[in-house]
Amino acid sequence: MNAIEIRNLTKNFGEKQALNGLNMTVPVGSIYGFIGENGSGKSTTEKIICGLLVPNGGEVKLFGRDYKDQDVRAKIGVLIEAPGCFPNYSVWNNMMLQAANLSIPNAEEEVRKVLKIVRMEGSASNKFKNCSLGMKQRIGIAFALLGNPKLLILDEPINGLDADGMRIMREVLVDITKNYNCTVVISSHILGELEKIATHYGIVRGGKMIKEMTAEQLDADCRTYVALKTSDLAAAQAWLGRKYRLVKFDETGENLRIYDAVSAEEIVDYLYRQCNILVSEIKTAKIGLEEYYIDLMKEGR
Repeated sequence: MNAIEIRNLTKNFGEKQALNGLNMTVPVGSIYGFIGENGSGKSTTEKIICGLLVPNGGEVKLFGRDYKDQDVRAKIGVLIEAPGCFPNYSVWNNMMLQAANLSIPNAEEEVRKVLKIVRMEGSASNKFKNCSLGMKQRIGIAFALLGNPKLLILDEPINGLDADGMRIMREVLVDITKNYNCTVVISSHILGELEKIATHYGIVRGGKMIKEMTAEQLDADCRTYVALKTSDLAAAQAWLGRKYRLVKFDETGENLRIYDAVSAEEIVDYLYRQCNILVSEIKTAKIGLEEYYIDLMKEGR
């Protein structure tokens, strides 16, 4: 079963079409990285899934049932933008108020459980206004986890976090899916961090889904390359361009990249034999999610 199935979803705001026949499939138990430029339709899609916006057309199913079904709606937890907390109240009191709003039985036990999940059990007495950005984002996730949801929708939860905050957030999200039977949809512009945890990806542009894939499919699609430095990069590029199909400078302009090459040793030997060029640095690597995404965006322009 899939946690989310969307078919031909459309949404207009006046004359502006935000979604144009979007399709989306999120398997149960996945961490689904939802990727796209600003204005591509990510937040609109998430708000429709959560019932905050009404679509103009299309079909949305959650766990095989219509997304408007009240029973299935009770399985969703949401963090879009920032958690709505009273700044002068403690984390604990804010959580207890939210539990009361949701009529959560055994509220104290439930609040303790979700604070432990998000690594905030030792900060329950802190005033919300004194919490760091990373702590506030985890409090928002704790809000969303009240009631034991099976689907979590998170809009940009790692943006603005420092390295340690991102690490903790990664651990929390992986823990939620592995140990609490929850599916996570997360949008983010920090693709390097998303790549460390996502099991599935959906890339949207102009209100349409242009690519869905698993982490394994992404790894298979990401091209390998050899990066090198020489004392004469221009000459090296000219000679390598005769033998290999794609040779170009990286974004710094200080390294040459040779894509889909046989081996680093072959390149070193070729440059030395053909033009007496010595390689000072060389390594083999693979493009990541961010570069894959940028290349995919360029293809559509």
